[in-house]
Amino acid sequence: MIKRSKMLDNEDHLLENHPRELTQNPLKKIWMPHKNGHIAHRRVCMTNCPTLIVTVGLPARGKTYISKKLTRYLNWIGVPTKEFNVGDYRRECLKVYKSFEFFRPDNEEGVKIRRQCAMSALNDVRQYLSVEGGQVAVFDATNTTRERRETIMKFAEQNGFKVFFVESVCEDPEVIAQNIVQVKLGNPDYINCSSEEAILDFMERVKCYETSYQPLDEELDSDLSYIKIMDVGRRYLVNHVVDHIQSRIVYYLMNIHITPRSIYLCRHGESDHNIKGRIGGDSGLSSRGKEFAKCLRVFLQEQKIKDLKIWTSQMKRTIQTAECLGVPYEQWKSLNEIDAGECEEMMYEEIQEHFPLEFALRDQDKYRYRYPKGESYEDLVQRLEPVIMELERQENVLVICHQAVMRCLLAYFLDKTSHELPYLMCPLHTVLKLTPVAYGCKVESVYLGVESVNTHRERPENVNVQRSTEDALQTVPAHL
Repeated sequence: MIKRSKMLDNEDHLLENHPRELTQNPLKKIWMPHKNGHIAHRRVCMTNCPTLIVTVGLPARGKTYISKKLTRYLNWIGVPTKEFNVGDYRRECLKVYKSFEFFRPDNEEGVKIRRQCAMSALNDVRQYLSVEGGQVAVFDATNTTRERRETIMKFAEQNGFKVFFVESVCEDPEVIAQNIVQVKLGNPDYINCSSEEAILDFMERVKCYETSYQPLDEELDSDLSYIKIMDVGRRYLVNHVVDHIQSRIVYYLMNIHITPRSIYLCRHGESDHNIKGRIGGDSGLSSRGKEFAKCLRVFLQEQKIKDLKIWTSQMKRTIQTAECLGVPYEQWKSLNEIDAGECEEMMYEEIQEHFPLEFALRDQDKYRYRYPKGESYEDLVQRLEPVIMELERQENVLVICHQAVMRCLLAYFLDKTSHELPYLMCPLHTVLKLTPVAYGCKVESVYLGVESVNTHRERPENVNVQRSTEDALQTVPAHL
């Protein structure tokens, strides 16, 4: 150990006296140290160790809803996160669910199996956070006893994980009943039961937990990090937030709600640049684009959407589209199209001619590729986070935006990966209606009947930097 320590001290001494040369990573355009012509491994200083989020609460209190939304959000902002639902482990172990009797506290066999399933899930949490490179794991279970939570705390301490508890407390019988009907009736446990049988059994299951439920306590648990959500967000109690990830979690959970609503996404009407195959810029609408805007007005009038809010970017083509609607709208700079930097207002053919390396690098990793003096999709997601947060707070909203922006927003609501995001289909003159449902989003696509150019470019087969111009332009859509 002493020899190893001296070697590290010597290495640090050499690095202090001979700082490494820097080179710019061609994909992300960020500066990195290099040695002998090769990019060197960076010495990473991790401020935050992995985080284990632990849900707490009786059944039918929205724990899985919270877990899935939180996992989706954290993955979208670039924090590798995975959900571990102990109920899934129990179903895998038991195969066939018989009745609530399994959950009775005096059912020794049931208690034993549930404990084994919880430990199996925690072992997978360890694998994910310690070996697979995950940063956050969501342990979705009731965790209603102080004994179970202490077991989880010991497990986390042994493995070097921080723990953040998320407790959902709900006393509103209407909300509980609605949750049981919407979510639990679709639960695999009740696949062969009538609705009445399922509800009766599930209510008995809840009673099995109520007798031993020990909520997080302000005095007894004052040293724990947690948020307590009461009656689906009417009140919150936040305690001992210790790092950036936990503060992001708290901020997000304090913005989500379950009020029924729909979010409408569409691009601006076809623009003059769209017709010419030019990316970016700030051109106005084509004649067909103006026709779409008129059709959009009719569509919204027919929908009769209550208290609809309309958001646009600060670019001419989205504002022109909104102006035709004859209603107030709000401009967001955050909704501006991805900045193509030195490639702004160029055709793909021109980018291939003048910047063939850049064109190939973008095809290799479209999500992380950053235009010279411009942005990447990864940058765009960070820029759009305030928009997502406000969308979560709002009810009915129409967002008139751009292709790359719409892809990022759609990826959040549909839980798409960073690999899928840059290739999501977002055609012109089409409205997407997103309606949140139990654990996801229902999507309806409405084409408003006005022709337009196709601006969608698929990833070509050949992404090698030495490829031919023909291969590079293989999937470029037709234009003037």
